[in-house]
Amino acid sequence: MPGGLGEPSSPAAPPGSFSAAPSGISACPPPPHLLAGGSPPASSPRRSASVPQKLAETLSSQYGLNVFVAGLLFLLAWAVHAAGVDKSYLLCVLTALMLLQLLWMLWYVGRSYMQRRLIRPKDTHAGARWLRGSITLFAFITIILGCLKVAYFIGFSECLSATEGVFPVTHAVHTLLQVYFLWGHAKDIILSFKTLERFGVIHSVFTNLLLWANSVLNESKHQLNEHKERLITLGFGNITIVLDDHTPQCNCTPPALCSALSHGIYYLYPFNIEYQILASTMFYVLWKNIGRRVDNSRHQKMQCRFDGVLVGAVLGLTVLAATIAVVVVYMIHIGRSKSKSESALILFYLYAITVLLLMGAAGLVGSWIYRVDEKSLDESKNPARKLDADLLVATASGSWLLSWGSILAIACAETRPSYTWYNLPYSVLVIVEKYVQNLFIIESVHLEPEGIPEDVRTLRVVTVCSGEAATLAASSLGSQRLAQDASPAVNGNLCLQQGCGKEDQEAGQEGAAGTARCLDFLQGGVKRRLLRNITAFLFLCNISLWIPPAFGCRPEYDNGLEEIVFGFEPWIIVVNLAMPFSIFYRMHAAAALFEVYCKI
Repeated sequence: MPGGLGEPSSPAAPPGSFSAAPSGISACPPPPHLLAGGSPPASSPRRSASVPQKLAETLSSQYGLNVFVAGLLFLLAWAVHAAGVDKSYLLCVLTALMLLQLLWMLWYVGRSYMQRRLIRPKDTHAGARWLRGSITLFAFITIILGCLKVAYFIGFSECLSATEGVFPVTHAVHTLLQVYFLWGHAKDIILSFKTLERFGVIHSVFTNLLLWANSVLNESKHQLNEHKERLITLGFGNITIVLDDHTPQCNCTPPALCSALSHGIYYLYPFNIEYQILASTMFYVLWKNIGRRVDNSRHQKMQCRFDGVLVGAVLGLTVLAATIAVVVVYMIHIGRSKSKSESALILFYLYAITVLLLMGAAGLVGSWIYRVDEKSLDESKNPARKLDADLLVATASGSWLLSWGSILAIACAETRPSYTWYNLPYSVLVIVEKYVQNLFIIESVHLEPEGIPEDVRTLRVVTVCSGEAATLAASSLGSQRLAQDASPAVNGNLCLQQGCGKEDQEAGQEGAAGTARCLDFLQGGVKRRLLRNITAFLFLCNISLWIPPAFGCRPEYDNGLEEIVFGFEPWIIVVNLAMPFSIFYRMHAAAALFEVYCKI
């Protein structure tokens, strides 16, 4: 056998030799094919065993996409009044999808109850308690929305299909069981019946996405009708106004109550939209965790403390109060007259420019603190964290699309009313602010938590085992003993971060001189309090900026300049496609910032 395990490594050592491990650290045994002097096998049992699961993942994802595409076509056909496609057909399809998901959830919950004594692995990062609390709040409002729809159906029962009453009842039952399921099983890592469970979970993902698309379409139709009625007051009479009215062709008794129900339904749609998209993301994380192997390292629970954030909370609450006032004034003045509509638009633009400037400055300060205080990154596999980062960038593209459209319209328009010039800095700041905020959030969630001991966070041992690098944290050994044991082994096989070469030390000394003054006031609790205030301020600001578009304050509709440059129908299509992502971005950013706050 070439090269024993106890022999020291040398430059002339053959490929099959292995160096000795330091005392206190177990050495990785070489693979059997290397000990025998042979070549690696063409395939391994572990790789072949994962092939069926990879095929199941591919098949289930394609099934989910086909369900989603077919459902979207039903929604599109109803939206454009396609011949032979009635709303009752659409509601029947959505009801059937919910019933199928209900059957799967009942089967999963029953099987989990029968196996409750078994120890199951959990993904400690998935289904955080604050996330489940948020989805419970949105689900409660969704059930209220369903009750209003049932009352609306009773009022117009003479001319409405029975599916109009069956759908909200089914949706309410679906919501109750789904919230119960997510509270109890969002952290599960499924290791049995994996193929069947993949189809059940992905069916739940796209069922919720279709319910989300249905709510977005209904809410967008209502907003578009109100927008068309307001266009005349701004002087855009050359745009064809055709209302897309879906009011039942019969009388309701009492009329005042039915009118109140009709308006109240659309004010609750934003909460229902957030509920459906949150549920789909939680199911998606559950789907990604099927068959996943997790490490047994202890997860450090995040504890949210609300002391020392007075400045950030006061500034954020001030922005929230100003937001509510601006929305009320906007909704009262817009559409009343041309002068009042223009003043409402100017007021909104000035408010938004101020808030976006403050948020951009706060995000830059937070990113600068991370640049000064260099910390190690947590590079462990985490589907929930990866999904959060991907959603931030993907949903921000909706706002970026609208902003670039406004900038292009201002540049290409032949005549520009005075109020449209406020739209230019507003659109630029929307792009910059989300760029900076995404950078701050993504960097924050990838940093090591503050509570990790220093010897575990900075002193890591890298070993080479069967050609793969594995990182071992020194959790059970003292820092002095580990340094003494590992010092003889810094020869290429083992490397400690506290002494990997003169070049790193010299570079660190050069950088330390430039940042020493900056670190003087960022030591200890000062840096943490500053980051917490920034995060709390950004959290409340994102909640504030979620309110205006969610409740009908949409200058992209009422500005009018873009509709003249691009055409009414093309621009309305762009707004209806991009606005739901822009609204969801603010709520998702607020949720991510809350997690960042608890982590600091």
